[in-house]
Parts: sequence; structure tokens; C-alpha cells
Amino acid sequence: MLVTPALPTAAPPAKTDALRKQAQALEAAFLSEMLSHTGLDAASEGFGGGTGEEQFGSFLREEQAKMMVAHGGIGLGESLFRALSERSHD
Repeated sequence: MLVTPALPTAAPPAKTDALRKQAQALEAAFLSEMLSHTGLDAASEGFGGGTGEEQFGSFLREEQAKMMVAHGGIGLGESLFRALSERSHD
């Protein structure tokens, strides 16, 4: 008797959406960290915001990173999504 292995089924849409959101969140976190090292948020000489600007700069970087991901990002989120979805089939 020949037994064929079961084919992996597609993940339910809710799980797929959750995986995609998680992958996008990881890409946004990565981009936010990379933006923090660019020095683009350094205070200017004339209008430096002091301590307050330094403390809230991370919020701006996070939103910038989320917008970058929402507009296509760098492809890291899609790669992470594929890896997570393949892993969920195992």
C-alpha cells in the first residue's frame, strides 16, 4: 500500500495576516534602529530642542520607520513573512 504524505495546507487568513503584521513590525524595528545611527535626528545649532528633543526622537524614528514599511520598505518584511509562513507549515 502506497501512502502519500499530506500536502501542507495554506495558513488560515487570520494567521497569515498576523504573520505579515509581525514581519512588518520587525522590519520597522530594524529600520528605526538603523535610522537612529544615521545622525539625521541630531539637533541643529540654532533650534536645538535639548533634552526633550532627545527623549522624543525615538518616537519620530519609529513613525518614520513604520511609514517606510507602509510604502514598501526595503523588502525585509516580505522575506521575514515568507520565512515565518514556511516555518508555520512545518
